[in-house]
Amino acid sequence: MSTYDVAVIGSGPGGYVAAIRCAQLGLKTAIIEKYATMGGTCLNVGCIPSKALLDSSHHYEDAIKHFEEHGIEIPGEVKINLEKMMSRKASVVDQTTKGIEFLMSKNDIDTYQGVGSFKDKTHINIAVADGDDITIEAKNIIIATGSKPASLPFIDIDKERVITSTEALKLKEIPKHMIVIGGGVIGLELGQVYKRLGSEVGVVEYMDRIIPTMDAAQSKELTKVMKKQGIKFFVSHKVNGVTRNDDEVVVTATDKKDNEVEFKGDYVLVSVGRKAYTDGLNLDAAGVHTDERGRVAVNDHLQTNVANIYAIGDVVKGAMLAHKAEEEGVFVAETIAGQKPHIDYNLIPGVVYTWPEVASVGKTEEQLKESGVEYKSGQFPMRALGRSRASGDIDGFVKILADKKTDEVLGVHMVGARVADLIAEGVIAMEFRASAEDIARMSHAHPTYAEAVKEAALAATEDRALHV
Repeated sequence: MSTYDVAVIGSGPGGYVAAIRCAQLGLKTAIIEKYATMGGTCLNVGCIPSKALLDSSHHYEDAIKHFEEHGIEIPGEVKINLEKMMSRKASVVDQTTKGIEFLMSKNDIDTYQGVGSFKDKTHINIAVADGDDITIEAKNIIIATGSKPASLPFIDIDKERVITSTEALKLKEIPKHMIVIGGGVIGLELGQVYKRLGSEVGVVEYMDRIIPTMDAAQSKELTKVMKKQGIKFFVSHKVNGVTRNDDEVVVTATDKKDNEVEFKGDYVLVSVGRKAYTDGLNLDAAGVHTDERGRVAVNDHLQTNVANIYAIGDVVKGAMLAHKAEEEGVFVAETIAGQKPHIDYNLIPGVVYTWPEVASVGKTEEQLKESGVEYKSGQFPMRALGRSRASGDIDGFVKILADKKTDEVLGVHMVGARVADLIAEGVIAMEFRASAEDIARMSHAHPTYAEAVKEAALAATEDRALHV
């Protein structure tokens, strides 16, 4: 029987990063993955393939709508080869997952393909598809089994016409009319992909606005822009049923006035969030507890009620984000090695990869009001930037919220081109407890989108933005 200092169950962003950091710290490490490829949801059926399709569909939209204004003329009709687009996406996924395999080998991490389950708190059984089961022993175990798409109890996901994000990433045809249930990150991103490719898209959202956990100004701006792109929104609608009749799917809902309404399409994408995945782990054998939502219960050190067993990522409480899982993977590895790491969950950024992109870190304006914090706000429109006019990406803004007395930055909220990358500036500023004036006094290259951050900081400091 092989014995390890650490065994990681699950090879998603949290799991594989935890394994690498453990190995870097000199711990003998194993990782267990049930699927044939490593990388978990993010690399296989989440972050990576969705961004590949977002980029491909963006290129197509630019070709049919925007190239001409740049003086680029394409003879003949621009056509979509969906099969080739999906093939490119698969190639990106393949390259990325193979990269994880390389990293495991490079760091001398033993990999096992099979379903890992607890025999007790230090032994894991690995059910191998074509062969005898394997048992390994580990002093410490990290659960990193991630999440699966959630649904509503009355919806039958048939994976053909009533689908989740997993199926939406590999459709063989472009829907005529896609109904998206849920106005969060996943629904908006995939809804935009298929709208660009020619689908009629309607988004049905239970709350009174899309991306309801983000700053209300971001929701308002993204709604305005996506409506211009042709996507329809039905907020404050409670879905009551989904029925399929051959190639037609009907969604029934109740609006805010209690009127019954129907939405008809040929595909329904159910994107109402995700749920922790612990199936097959046999947690009871190790004595590991879960909470009321089926997540593995952990303390502030990401330690379960069993001292040598930890859990990270989507399988525990908190935002279901790949980079949050990575931070937790490093945190646990360093904790096991006797170090004193830290994570500030307030500084984990959130991003929506639509176009324009949406990104946030820290407190929203609504949260500051609710908690009674006195704050000031500085906002700068992207359309006032030379760089935005040059690229044609004039939608959006940067908003900085700062403490009214100390000027410390409390939140940064952006909508615009490349703000998924730009939000790192806000994270760094807040990590070092910068003031809005600190940011305002820093030189930002011209012309760049990043100038909007400086201008928003100027606006928050003394209402002295230079270019509005």
